[in-house]
Amino acid sequence: MLEITDANYEDVVTNSQLPVLLDFGAAWSAPNRLLAPKVAAIANDYANKLKVGKVNVDDNPATTKKFKINAIPTLTLIKNGVEVERIVGATSKDAIGRMIDKHLDNH
Repeated sequence: MLEITDANYEDVVTNSQLPVLLDFGAAWSAPNRLLAPKVAAIANDYANKLKVGKVNVDDNPATTKKFKINAIPTLTLIKNGVEVERIVGATSKDAIGRMIDKHLDNH
């Protein structure tokens, strides 16, 4: 899992050839801690099809503001540098997978 920061966002996300799932959250957030193993499993399951990154909302205000994050956890799916879908709040691994599958190209 990648650590996405205001400084590396452009290189890691905007210029990515693969879709990117961003997990916006904070260490102090209980829902984020509950979601973390599900996001880690998604990163493993989609290893060659998708990048997965965590964005700490406290440490990266520019990226957080860019996506208008008002609640955490928020998962955003970025494809070709553009957000295509998001899930706000804790969710299931299956729901995350369904969101991703809708936007993956069949290679």
